[in-house]
Amino acid sequence: MPPAETFLHQLRTALDAGGFVKLTLSSPLDADPGLRNVYGRVVALKGGPQLSLLLRYATRDTTKNFPFAEGLARIKPLVESGFASAHLFTTTGDWELRQRPGEPPRIKARRATFNVAPSPDHDRLKPRIVAPDVTYLQALGVTNAQGAPRPGMADKLRQIQRFVEIFSHLLNEQEGALTPSPDARSLRVVDMGAGKGYLTFAVADFLRNAGYNAWVKGVEFRADLVELTNQVAKDAGIEGLHFEQGTIAQHGLSSGLDVLIALHACDTATDDAIFQGISGGASLIITAPCCHKEIRPQLTAPPVLADVFRHGILCERESEILTDSVRALLLEIHGYKSSVFEFISHEHTGKNLMLTAVKRPRQTDPDAARRRLRELLAFYGITNQRLARLLGEL
Repeated sequence: MPPAETFLHQLRTALDAGGFVKLTLSSPLDADPGLRNVYGRVVALKGGPQLSLLLRYATRDTTKNFPFAEGLARIKPLVESGFASAHLFTTTGDWELRQRPGEPPRIKARRATFNVAPSPDHDRLKPRIVAPDVTYLQALGVTNAQGAPRPGMADKLRQIQRFVEIFSHLLNEQEGALTPSPDARSLRVVDMGAGKGYLTFAVADFLRNAGYNAWVKGVEFRADLVELTNQVAKDAGIEGLHFEQGTIAQHGLSSGLDVLIALHACDTATDDAIFQGISGGASLIITAPCCHKEIRPQLTAPPVLADVFRHGILCERESEILTDSVRALLLEIHGYKSSVFEFISHEHTGKNLMLTAVKRPRQTDPDAARRRLRELLAFYGITNQRLARLLGEL
């Protein structure tokens, strides 16, 4: 039986037997333009169980529900030729299909990651736009008493709402490691460099509304902001949320961390935050880097790029791209699936790049990624990068 046919047979069998856990398609080949991933799960609707497919495009997400037979028909061409990588998780085993151009298709069977299929009645986290009239947004100066953005704060409100949407998607993607069972709905979240706590409050509120017993901590160096945010949390009655004074580099985290957030931590503070997340065993790391200063003075222009590097602005952008590429590679080396994307339009903020990392269920061989990292650093003449040194890779 051809590999793709074997994969589809296992999918059909798992759906019929009630052992289906989830499906992921990635690395598009001939899929619809802009379609990056497809995620499948079973949901319980009035007409019976259906296969729910989340289609993730470059600029939007679309969810469609199908009876099993129709869902299988929709999935079939995507599995056969639409994507280079397909992962099927069932209670009896995991299946991985690889179809790289120029190579024969291959399928691998592994021991089951999940022993129990998720209940179709158990709601996953759903994107919930932050209500603009919540008390903490008013207390933090984002909105007025009527829930309208205060002057100059409309962009900030959009950032908060967009972040919560991304946060919910990432939690859903990592549900095997993060989504707790109904009798143990708890998550440990740390926001490094929390500032005035806009996103820290939004995350804590979101998780509480989703039914989680969330322990959320914001770490901020400025004592006046720590005092302010703790008072607002108390007045808003948000349980499990508190703020502590400290720096990202010096604030030690214990193991058992679920989510680490660090948005707009300046220069190597982003490296410190990522290191804290990896060291704390975080299943999900969300950062928005800025102020890339460390690598630029070290850049040595390879001859082929001399005409690029002679322009200051292009050299600056090259250093930003290189810095975040190195961080993404380091996360891959240490057991994460990393992604870099724009999380909000340039018109709302110039600091709109987001680097996220989802912990893989199994550690992959890091040697190939290490070789690519060393080749990349050598190409640009880089001898020092903080995260690489913290992780012992330099």
